[in-house]
Amino acid sequence: MPRTTAISSSSNTVFSGAETTSDEQSHFQRRPLLLGLGALTANYLPVNPLKAEEIPANYRSFVDFSDGYSYIYPSDWKDFDFRGHDSAFKDRYLQLQNVRVRFIPTQKKDLHDLGPMEEVVYNLVKHVYAAPNQRPTIYDMQERIVDGKNYYTFEYVLTSPNYSSASFATIAIGNGRYYTLIVGANERRWRRVRDKLKVVADSFKLLDI
Repeated sequence: MPRTTAISSSSNTVFSGAETTSDEQSHFQRRPLLLGLGALTANYLPVNPLKAEEIPANYRSFVDFSDGYSYIYPSDWKDFDFRGHDSAFKDRYLQLQNVRVRFIPTQKKDLHDLGPMEEVVYNLVKHVYAAPNQRPTIYDMQERIVDGKNYYTFEYVLTSPNYSSASFATIAIGNGRYYTLIVGANERRWRRVRDKLKVVADSFKLLDI
């Protein structure tokens, strides 16, 4: 698909089925949202769109005017092909530390058409993102509104017998498409890079096309 790179510029609730140890909770300094459909208080974050001149230091912007979305990513990351995705960037040395975006057609007009946020996030993490041998844990989920468009951003860890990854995902619906941005890293590095990658997840924005 054609894409246009942009210019560079210098409370949690309980909700799920997997449990974590106290060491894990201390390591992440946050509580897991248990994977299951229990009571959940969503975090609603009305946010102003990030203007080009407000791009943080050490980040670069990517804008795809053709496919209708934009986000920022660490300026030392490089472009790469990620199968099935429209755009992707990765750390030059830690390839598992990356961001990627994909979209699929949809008849839905808004994320709320998919159902309650907690159910949508649970089904994605449990049944789409997690492989059969992985244990998923959701740590946080938030809704924000930018220019009248709704975005869900959530944090989750996928644990397998030999490897664990941690990620933020941001999803949105617009332009007749269902967009997904995922930015993640090896779970062992997560505490060091979490805040840096949250900036990427929160920057995702739809453009009208």
